[in-house]
Amino acid sequence: MEERRLDAPGSGGKGLNGLIPYQGKLPVIHPSVFVAEGAKIIGDVEIKEKSSVWFNTIVRGDVNYIRIGECTNIQDNSVLHVTSKTAPLNIGSEVTVGHNAVLHGCTIEDRCLIGMGAVVLDGARICSNSVIAAGTVVLEGFNVPEGMLAAGVPAKIKRPLTGEEMQLLRKSAENYIRYCDNYKL
Repeated sequence: MEERRLDAPGSGGKGLNGLIPYQGKLPVIHPSVFVAEGAKIIGDVEIKEKSSVWFNTIVRGDVNYIRIGECTNIQDNSVLHVTSKTAPLNIGSEVTVGHNAVLHGCTIEDRCLIGMGAVVLDGARICSNSVIAAGTVVLEGFNVPEGMLAAGVPAKIKRPLTGEEMQLLRKSAENYIRYCDNYKL
């Protein structure tokens, strides 16, 4: 399948379904990606297969790049941004980003859950199979090791995830692929 680009016929380079160029950089979105009404994807952004960006979310790759892996869901009203020259945003595959989360210039590895209203700041790294609890603030440069739960303001490591909890991380990603299919009908 060919990726959607803003230079498609009829787009006029001014945005197509919430995709907006910035200084000549065009979002590159796999055709299987679901972009809900009201979402805005701006500039140097790449989103891979079967991912989704939900209602009124902003993905602003203007002063640095944003990369989002496969089967990742960015839920309603989330804000994804970067810092010029120092902090791009990298999100792995099978990641669930809960409603109203803010991810700024950080790295989220595969199969993580970022809880509703959580904030993850520049240079922070959330390693694979980890959970950031709802409302948590992960400070600049903080590292959450693989398979851990972090919670609080500021975030602290609380405990390792159980095997069952880690399985639920993949299940969350699978659920959102199904939700997307329902919207596409």
